[in-house]
Amino acid sequence: MSASDKIKNTAEDLKGKANEAIGKATNDDSKVAEGRAEQASASAKKAGENIKDVFKD
Repeated sequence: MSASDKIKNTAEDLKGKANEAIGKATNDDSKVAEGRAEQASASAKKAGENIKDVFKD
């Protein structure tokens, strides 16, 4: 996994956490769902990159 991929995935995860927190603070369920979706996407990308790294060695 390249450093830039890690940074992008971490940024997406943090953005998702922020959106979820904003949604909870403003009682906006769609913002909470959007944040959780972004976090799930980042986690899936991290998992995919980790699998690629295992087979690369």
